[in-house]
Amino acid sequence: MDFKETPLKGAYLINLNKREDSRGFFARFFCKNEYSSFNLDHDIVQINNSQSKFKGTFRGIHYQLHPKAETKVIRCLKGAIYDAIVDLRKDSVTFGKWFGQELNEENRTMMYVPKGFGHGFLTLQDNTEVLYLVSEFYSPEHERGIRWNDPFFNIKWPFDPIVISDKDNSHPDFNPGSNL
Repeated sequence: MDFKETPLKGAYLINLNKREDSRGFFARFFCKNEYSSFNLDHDIVQINNSQSKFKGTFRGIHYQLHPKAETKVIRCLKGAIYDAIVDLRKDSVTFGKWFGQELNEENRTMMYVPKGFGHGFLTLQDNTEVLYLVSEFYSPEHERGIRWNDPFFNIKWPFDPIVISDKDNSHPDFNPGSNL
């Protein structure tokens, strides 16, 4: 795997090192040793899968509070997404900053999202499927969200969402002085 740090401290794009032949290719999707060599969280306790029927579906921006904060590794298996992360770590030099990247079935790029970040994505194609490796079990009482168009972050999405849940669309404005 090839790990490339994003402009947000501790977040990475991960590309596969494919070994190809006439049959296709083989590559490691996850390797505890390789994650450890970059001091990345590798304690995966849950793997989630989402499928979105329509282009323009938005999911997020989600995060969990301490002590249930979670690391995520995101990969688009089918279709394409614009994947965005926001740094919510108040002691970070990149606090309040965002980063986005297209993940799709062709590039097979993954996004490593460390604890203390929010994560969301917008589908760029119909019938898009996403896989998430997660370091913490889902905890509804620790779950929080940020609206896709929150003015504090001012994320530049490729276009406005067409399909979005009431829950994801009704998050209040982010308060940078709040306890995260």
